[in-house]
Amino acid sequence: MFCKESPSLQTLSTAKSLSSLFPKPSALINPILTGRRDKPCRRQNFRGRCRITASQSNIAQKGKLLKEKVKRIKVKGFITAEEGLLESLSWSRPLDVITDIRGRSLLVELISAETDTRTVMEEGPVEDYAQRVWFESRNEKYECVFDMPEDFGTVGAIRVQNQHHREMFIKEMKLELPSGSVTFTCNSWVTPKSIDPTKRIFFSNKSYLPSATPEPLKKLRKEELETLQGNNRERVGEFAKYERVYDYDVYNDVGDPEKDERLARPVMGGLSHPYPRRCKTGRKPCEKDPSSEKREGEFYVPRDEEFSSTKGTAFTGKAILAALPSVFPQIEAALLDPNLPFPHFKSIEDLYEVGIDIPKDAGLLPMIPKLIKVVAEAQDNLLQFDPPILLNKDRFSWIRDDEFARQTLAGLNPYCIQLVTEWPLKSKLDPAALKNKRLFMLDYHDLLLPYVNKVRELDDTTLYASRTLFFLSDDSTLRPVAIELTRPPDVNRPQWSQVFTPGYDATSCWLWNLAKTHAVAHDAGYHQLISHWLRTHCCMEPYIIAANRQLSAMHPIYRLLHPHFRYTLEINARARQSLVNAGGIIETCFWPGKYSLELSSDVYAKLWRFDREGLPADLISRGLAVEDETAEHGLRLTIPDYPFANDGLMLWDALKEWITESVKHYYPDAALITCDEELQAWWSEVRNIGHGDKKDEPWWPVLRTQDDLIGVVTTIAWVASGHHAAVNFGQYGYGGYFPNRPTTTRIRMPVEEPTEEELKEFYEEPEKVLLKTFPSQKQATQVMVTLDLLSTHSPDEEYLGEEPEASWVDDPVIFAAYERFKGRLKHLEEVIDERNVNVSLKNRAGAGVVKYELLKPISQPGVTGMGVPYSVSI
Repeated sequence: MFCKESPSLQTLSTAKSLSSLFPKPSALINPILTGRRDKPCRRQNFRGRCRITASQSNIAQKGKLLKEKVKRIKVKGFITAEEGLLESLSWSRPLDVITDIRGRSLLVELISAETDTRTVMEEGPVEDYAQRVWFESRNEKYECVFDMPEDFGTVGAIRVQNQHHREMFIKEMKLELPSGSVTFTCNSWVTPKSIDPTKRIFFSNKSYLPSATPEPLKKLRKEELETLQGNNRERVGEFAKYERVYDYDVYNDVGDPEKDERLARPVMGGLSHPYPRRCKTGRKPCEKDPSSEKREGEFYVPRDEEFSSTKGTAFTGKAILAALPSVFPQIEAALLDPNLPFPHFKSIEDLYEVGIDIPKDAGLLPMIPKLIKVVAEAQDNLLQFDPPILLNKDRFSWIRDDEFARQTLAGLNPYCIQLVTEWPLKSKLDPAALKNKRLFMLDYHDLLLPYVNKVRELDDTTLYASRTLFFLSDDSTLRPVAIELTRPPDVNRPQWSQVFTPGYDATSCWLWNLAKTHAVAHDAGYHQLISHWLRTHCCMEPYIIAANRQLSAMHPIYRLLHPHFRYTLEINARARQSLVNAGGIIETCFWPGKYSLELSSDVYAKLWRFDREGLPADLISRGLAVEDETAEHGLRLTIPDYPFANDGLMLWDALKEWITESVKHYYPDAALITCDEELQAWWSEVRNIGHGDKKDEPWWPVLRTQDDLIGVVTTIAWVASGHHAAVNFGQYGYGGYFPNRPTTTRIRMPVEEPTEEELKEFYEEPEKVLLKTFPSQKQATQVMVTLDLLSTHSPDEEYLGEEPEASWVDDPVIFAAYERFKGRLKHLEEVIDERNVNVSLKNRAGAGVVKYELLKPISQPGVTGMGVPYSVSI
């Protein structure tokens, strides 16, 4: 493809080494080593100017002579990479081919972790250009040959510059040294030199506390953190992905006043609406409302936080979230009247058995996850849902009281059931039931009461404040005994409140089922906005931002937590774009409507405490457990057969033991924790900035001892893994049949100040009233599509105990601890399987009962109802 008149290019393409074509590292030695003795030599440092003394110059000259006598060796390095898919740079591919042929694909520098004892100076870097030697599909391998001094010492870091015109994903680099191989696990996108000439820093897999960092690496450690903090940023305005800046901002980008004044939303974060902070994007403020940020283009997250190509193509997580607003109008157009309820239960069942006609030009449907099927060939205009597991097991279970109660302990939201210790109506209850811990409740009364009248002003929806009371039977099952629904007074009428109980006549039974529908809808909204979004997605983000800003990539605590951060910033950005935004899926399909984030802010302000986010503390705070040293896990459960707690405590203990061994390995003395400036800066930033609206709360842990650190890290790891898995991956299984978990209620109870017409309809067609109470056809199908997506494991999911981090493998002590952790998780899987066939455990086994598998660590891709990923990745 090249002209014959270009011999120099042909020579370059066949050259085995570039050492003769580029300056030797020795020629790039600091001017101190090459300056003339008869002239004064000065250099700049970060404090100002300093003179090199005559004695220092003599040392330098002696060092130069010694270096000239040092024997040099050839060291090979192999880089595994993956080419990027930047469409805007597709024109550059031929240029990159030329770069590869010339052997100048990547410039790589090796940085010694040792100081030259003869000269008391750092070893200068050695460098070489990497040449591509192998590629298949998008995977590539590059080779370097370094001309290295024999006494160069341990290679502690590398610097890489991408000479291509497209970004490259650098997976790892392996050096073949005489003393053995050294691996640098990078797993990072490197921007082309033409966009960012800065050389990227990667450290070896050996972990160091700040105080133990080799002197030559300290500057690089600080430099990399400053880059991630944005201190070295030259641009102004919106962040570019390649800049990799981690910073904080309030939730001021969920509203869209520029598009429509009705889409304006208050800022979440600050005195009025306390909230965790999100990752800053740097976008411009809206012209109509400067307190809000413009919603233009994709929402920035640092490049390495984005979904991998595997997740992006096979799972289409990023694409489908962006496409959902386009898919929904297609579904709406296919419905006769999307605001109408389902006419009968058969029409609901038809969603799984017959499907919905969709326009044939609906090109986005193939992007919908596999368990929502587009029927092939002649019927490819049908959208047909797979029946969720609840429907397959027992299609009538959703209406039974025992299943309603069971799901509070083993369903989608096991985080809200609590022991009753006081009750406004206690004079009407049996005092012995309170004393013997027999009464439990779902309490959404005080939280929802201020929102009832506001929500009722919205179109096509209603709301009550609710309490649901349960009685604990001897066999550890709960029985619902009463539901209280309350509408507060307004300017025109007094408060309305009524208690509903299970009945034995037709009218009482229908009223009870309608009351249950309202109570379950409240639980479904609380689950999605609080148990799921706020407590996992939202509250995790500050830990991630602070860790990247304050903990070096070589810090052992960063490496311990890093798997728990994977994809969270990306999925949260997509949620702000399509799920929790004004007019988005949550506001459209769940009862809080436009008040959704305000409600979650209220809960954050009133109830969220870091010291209660760990599982044992959470159970104790809800009265579901008490401390007992003689009991397994150190806790005695108030409800012995509590599947979430029983499995969760085993997982919690496994995480804690693994983290305890790791922390005590790196911090054998508590003094190392108090003097670790990176660790202390990280935790201070989490409290004072990331969760700054609650920074003055007295319950924040202080990092002084190993136990303090173990508690903090275990809590974060649990929230990202076990907590999120328990409330996420059962969403389609339990909510895919929406009568089981309606996300909103659209009409009042028929006994709340009814008209004659409303009463007549209830007595003559109670089923019709129930169907009108459920979400509309449009809302139900949109929720089903969304829940299927959110319940799906991607093919590249990383599960607890499946594969260790490379840095853990390189440390024999840590790797041995990890293997023990992996063994405990394997044991947990076996125990869960045994429990799920034990029919004496009625909350997880029995005729038609859905097994409790949400905390089984490993899963296959798809909607499986099991699997605990390290991180909040969907």
